[in-house]
Amino acid sequence: MKAKLTLTIKKDIIAKSKLYAKHTGKSLSNLVQNYLDALTGESGSWNIISTKTKKIAGAVKLSANFDEDTELRSYLEHKHL
Repeated sequence: MKAKLTLTIKKDIIAKSKLYAKHTGKSLSNLVQNYLDALTGESGSWNIISTKTKKIAGAVKLSANFDEDTELRSYLEHKHL
């Protein structure tokens, strides 16, 4: 069963989206429906970690006292000073 949905989207995004839909031979409604289905579909694809992410996850081991802010500051100082 289909139902109407009203969305508020920036005009330039709508224009670009309509062009994309035209070039792909699909309707804008179909594109939005497919996107939302991919996000919320039964496969739970929104909750699945991609293969690329799985490959790099855990590749770097950090010490227990690692401080991201300190390391970033140190890196930027070394790079720019």
